[in-house]
Amino acid sequence: MLWIRKVYEWTLAWAESAYASVALFFLAVVEASFFIIPPDLLLMALCAGKPKKSFWFASICALGSVVGGIIGYGIGLFLMDTAGKLILDTLHLHEAFKLVQIKYEESAALAIFAAAFTPIPYKVFTIAAGAFGISFFVFVLASAVGRSARFFLVAAIIYWWGPSVKSRIDKHFNLFTILFTIILFMGFAAIKFVR
Repeated sequence: MLWIRKVYEWTLAWAESAYASVALFFLAVVEASFFIIPPDLLLMALCAGKPKKSFWFASICALGSVVGGIIGYGIGLFLMDTAGKLILDTLHLHEAFKLVQIKYEESAALAIFAAAFTPIPYKVFTIAAGAFGISFFVFVLASAVGRSARFFLVAAIIYWWGPSVKSRIDKHFNLFTILFTIILFMGFAAIKFVR
């Protein structure tokens, strides 16, 4: 768990930076297309530090995530045999990718929304949307709604309960890491059950 703690501390260190909003946008972009660390951590830290700007930070995060989703879509559409394959190989997402195709055949909009809002790995859905030729309009709309709902929910929780949330995470970091890992694995498993 030491490396996770270091990544957590590195992410939160950006909250003290003059470039915190830029870092939040960048983290949201890369997480939606190929990176594994969710931007929620930095979003929470920024909201806890400046609760009155919580919804501004959520807007930045949602916009960055949708832009990252569009990049993921482009990877799937134009670079599936190179960059797309490399991402799936690196993150061991080939089985999840095959399941996403089935979910897209059932309901692309609902599958994208579910991945955008929940811990289901969104990047698999962004790349797959391009690879399987999902309507770009449907993809962007479902992504914008799902990602906005997720990040505005985080911002609202911090806005109402403030810094106590961050202090609890710091105090019980190991427990939260275990829970996050379980949720992440459940997210991968949940791809099988998205309806």
